[in-house]
Amino acid sequence: MRGLATCFVLLFAPAGSVHAQVLLTQEQALDLAFPPPTEVERRTAFLDEEQIEEVRRLSAPARSRYERSVVSYYVGVDGDGPLGAAYFDAHRVRTLQEVLMVVVSPEGLVSRIEVLGFAEPPEYMAPDGWMELFRGRGLEEANSTRGEIPLITGATLTSHAVSDAVRTSLALHQVIRPFGSGDAP
Repeated sequence: MRGLATCFVLLFAPAGSVHAQVLLTQEQALDLAFPPPTEVERRTAFLDEEQIEEVRRLSAPARSRYERSVVSYYVGVDGDGPLGAAYFDAHRVRTLQEVLMVVVSPEGLVSRIEVLGFAEPPEYMAPDGWMELFRGRGLEEANSTRGEIPLITGATLTSHAVSDAVRTSLALHQVIRPFGSGDAP
């Protein structure tokens, strides 16, 4: 199921954009997060209004206007059990789109972030070292640019966009509970 939605990354860049960069396909990103022979299963969650409101509350101050009721995500499983869940987030940075994959561990912590596409000028893209600041963090208040994650000088909007995407992915993970009721809060 890894190849089902690999083309969605191409949809984020407006026609004629000279800066648009497709850095990874969805399949490549999933292979980085869950290297073969890990089994990767595509799943879909259907959120009701109460769950959507809970995502808004948990992800605050990120996206108070979260509205998606259908969420596709990917779960990596090996012989020992689940390795994590990958959530894809397409969002606007300044005026153009960015697409991220946020992988959340069974413990509810960020284990990996990959940039699949970035349509803003390259100098506004978050450096890998800054993205690593999210690794091992959960859905606590400090896990945002309003907490312990510093802003990127010259790319403040990117900082906020990535932080919001991470918080939203962690909130979705907590609401969806992809590994069952025993998931970490």
